[in-house]
Amino acid sequence: MSKINELFTSKINVINVGIELFKDDILAQNASATHLEWSPPGGGKPEIIAALNRIDKAELAEKIEAANRLAVEKIVNSQPVLIGFDQAINVVPGMTKKTILHAGPPITWENMNGPMQGAVMGALVFEGLAKDLEEAAEVAASGEITFSPCHEHNAVGSMAGVTSASMFMHIVENKTYGNIAYTNLSEQMAKILRMGANDDSVVERLIWMRDVLGPILRDAMKLNQDGIDLRLMLAQALHMGDECHNRNNAGTSLLIQALTPYILETDYPVEQKRAVFDFVASSDYFSGPTWMACCKCALDAAHGIEYSTVVTTMARNGVEFGVRISGMAGNTWFTGPAQKVIGPMFAGYKPEDSGLDIGDSAITETYGIGGFAMATAPAIVALVGGTVDEAIGYSRKMKEITTTENQNITIPLLNFMGIPTGIDIRKVIQSGILPIINTAIAHKEAGIGMIGAGITNPPMEAFEKALITISEKWA
Repeated sequence: MSKINELFTSKINVINVGIELFKDDILAQNASATHLEWSPPGGGKPEIIAALNRIDKAELAEKIEAANRLAVEKIVNSQPVLIGFDQAINVVPGMTKKTILHAGPPITWENMNGPMQGAVMGALVFEGLAKDLEEAAEVAASGEITFSPCHEHNAVGSMAGVTSASMFMHIVENKTYGNIAYTNLSEQMAKILRMGANDDSVVERLIWMRDVLGPILRDAMKLNQDGIDLRLMLAQALHMGDECHNRNNAGTSLLIQALTPYILETDYPVEQKRAVFDFVASSDYFSGPTWMACCKCALDAAHGIEYSTVVTTMARNGVEFGVRISGMAGNTWFTGPAQKVIGPMFAGYKPEDSGLDIGDSAITETYGIGGFAMATAPAIVALVGGTVDEAIGYSRKMKEITTTENQNITIPLLNFMGIPTGIDIRKVIQSGILPIINTAIAHKEAGIGMIGAGITNPPMEAFEKALITISEKWA
């Protein structure tokens, strides 16, 4: 009997490549089939394949490999330490009384989405630059306000990322390389400025944070001459069940544990100190911004290495998703449309109420935590949706598009695998695998706030633009 005829008399085991529907047909005929997820490099687009071929030439490829090794070495070896808190006007480069920083790549007032415009209006009222929200909209549109991305001021901001002069900031120093990163304080509750809410309760909370919380944290850290080692604390938090983007139960406990002795030593009244502890206890998100500044501090050290294809920034302004890569020094953004976030909604809201993906918080995934480390935090699926198996699978899958593992921060459930580190745009495009991001969902309209959380990906378009640019510049 020929080999071909044997196929009709023996049990068939099929590996299906391409359209998954064929696998289902084979299974329906009682045969065995395994689907291999595969797509042609660059989605088969001729211009992308040409760009991949240009950077694959031996001499250039060697330069890229060497540059990427240096980039991830800097990310892994960075030691971000929290050294203090102060108002943005005092510490953030380029901040003025009429500057408003925002999340994501550059955007004008007219093109901002509802949540970001809502946050800007609230910030203008908070700063005393407008007497009410109606006047704030006029001031924002007047041309008197300077709008600029947080990332272009060594800072990051959650969701809308709106940061104004009087807001208190974390100050995080990279003890290995000397650079500084900043981010503002968590507002804790769902109805907050960073989600686009802006009523009196939101502004009153911001005033309390400016007049009580911020000064207490500032003066407490003045008593802590050694600072707080955030990389060590981050590693502990992951071992305790956080992924440190949307689950921060352990991280917040560790952070306030480290701050408490110094808060107690300050000269503020007991009732104000009690109010600070009550505020921290009101939400486990208190340390969320802290990890963002930690990640920003490490990634900035790796930015500006010629020929590196490692991603150093992923950020969204609610309209566009922006990517920066190490090899393009300065503020060169590659953008594509911001995507929908898919996940559970709070009671009373529907998916069509959602704004598009927004915020600088994807700096956590850029570093290798958040969606990349969901295997450390199976409990997070209750917030962002999906299954525990999917959460574990995300961490394994992100190894396919990254350059190394960071052994300073490990995932116990995966045999203490280091977090996937150094997203390489070449691997993203060659594999068709996009970074996984878990994130909050803001209402699409100004003034409402958070309405859910879920999973999303960047647009491939941003990575394709980056690839074409570097292939033409470097080849």
